[in-house]
Amino acid sequence: MPNLVMEYSNSVDERVNVQGLLEDLHEVALHSGLFDAPSVKSRALRCHHWLVGEEGDSVDFIHISFELLDGRTDEQKRELSRELIKVLEQQAGHVRSLTVNIRDMDRACFQKVLN
Repeated sequence: MPNLVMEYSNSVDERVNVQGLLEDLHEVALHSGLFDAPSVKSRALRCHHWLVGEEGDSVDFIHISFELLDGRTDEQKRELSRELIKVLEQQAGHVRSLTVNIRDMDRACFQKVLN
């Protein structure tokens, strides 16, 4: 906890430094003041098949899903979302669709094992 997952269309790979973008998004989470640094996990998933509206796969995208344990205020989550989208716009503003979704995880159901 928390988990930042960056999904992106395979066409983005050719025009964006995906690893660099992921590292900068990870830094936003680390410096947000909302989490213990060792608990922040970030990963990127390249999508080979996608459809958007009636335009099919001609629309490139980056979507950030950010899951965190409940307990943060709406304003804290809005600010995190704003900071993440700011990084997306700076580094991938030419990508047609940029989205961020912050989602609370239920503490009562979340399980974690560290070895």
